[in-house]
Amino acid sequence: MKKWKSKTAVVVMFVTLMLGTAGCGSVKMTTDKNSQTEETTESSSVKMLSSSDVIGKSTNDKLETIENLINKNFYFEDDEQAKQDGIIKGYLEGLDDPYSVYYTQEEYASFMEDTDGEYVGVGVQVSQDADTKTITVVKVFDGPAKEAGIEADDIITEVNGEDISGQDIDTVVDKIRGVAETEVTITVYRSADGEDHEFTMQRRKVENPTVEYKMLADNIGYIEISSFYEVTAQQYIAAVEDLNAQGMEGLIVDLRGNGGGLLDVAVDMLDYMLPAGKIVYTEDKDGNVTSEYNSTDEEQFTKPLAILVNGYSASASEIFAGAIKDYGIGTLVGTNTFGKGIVQRIFPLDDGSAIKLTIAKYFTPNGNDIHKVGIKPDIEVELDVDAYKESEGEKDNQLQAAVDNILEKLGKKTAAEKTESGEAGE
Repeated sequence: MKKWKSKTAVVVMFVTLMLGTAGCGSVKMTTDKNSQTEETTESSSVKMLSSSDVIGKSTNDKLETIENLINKNFYFEDDEQAKQDGIIKGYLEGLDDPYSVYYTQEEYASFMEDTDGEYVGVGVQVSQDADTKTITVVKVFDGPAKEAGIEADDIITEVNGEDISGQDIDTVVDKIRGVAETEVTITVYRSADGEDHEFTMQRRKVENPTVEYKMLADNIGYIEISSFYEVTAQQYIAAVEDLNAQGMEGLIVDLRGNGGGLLDVAVDMLDYMLPAGKIVYTEDKDGNVTSEYNSTDEEQFTKPLAILVNGYSASASEIFAGAIKDYGIGTLVGTNTFGKGIVQRIFPLDDGSAIKLTIAKYFTPNGNDIHKVGIKPDIEVELDVDAYKESEGEKDNQLQAAVDNILEKLGKKTAAEKTESGEAGE
């Protein structure tokens, strides 16, 4: 078996989505589990909200009463800007949409830093359940978190002693990240032993891979994609071409734990894989088609293909998996995907802050609405978690099911068939 080959990109600690540009004149849509991304050159002038036509008189009177009570009775020193930011955050929370949020100037600057591909953190990829707000570690990269002992599936409960229950994932990520060589303490709940674990580690610059690949036995290529970021399409195509040069006969693309990323990146990758036709399209609240993305007939992947997915495969991952399934050029293996089929757009504001709003739904080529439904795999296989962890990832029954699917398409014997016939296997 070939050793891992990796193309690396600096990735955020799985905050919503990468943005490519800054400033009030540029807008991007986002598609990961917490947000999907399409760049537009549309000029956007965002009108600042005015209390005279937004905040009702009764609400304004109540705020004044509360302010007086704070001034007379609050023991600690208050932060006026933090209170104002809190009002706006609450206003967005009133939409009852976990994907529509307000970013303070500092939070938005941090978000834009993610776009640049550099951040100082601990090296974990996290995901947030839209209903419970629970934040779960999806993957641990080489870095402080891995060295400290944080594991995939750990549930983050506290950061520096503060209970983060119900907080937006962007806010929690911002608390975990910080200045290089400063310490952060993360408390997690680990269902494997039913215990809380506290880890203190030193922040540092972390570079996380978005594409890793290798050649498995029987000339089956394997590519794992952790996120869809600026460099991912280029790295993915290079990986496929390298595997082809090595004699690849079939390909497995692993999207498990991939919460999404940039829409245009997923589209570029699908354009490389699909025949000419529709890739994905979006509709606004009135049912109008707002965007449509199509593949050309310049390239098409024609070898046996399997896509690994699970409940953490979301948004851009679902766009990728959904298109592959609709065109029938590959087999989906694993468990039902997350089900995030809505699009957000970032609107930068004049003071350096920004809001993110849900503005559309996206649909697969066949017109499937996967929001809160997800995509059902063609071959359903629950991961044997105990075997996977005990073998440190060597025993992966979902991957084996994908391998067997490719072998069957190639007319070769599966691992089980080789064992039954007494043939040696790897």
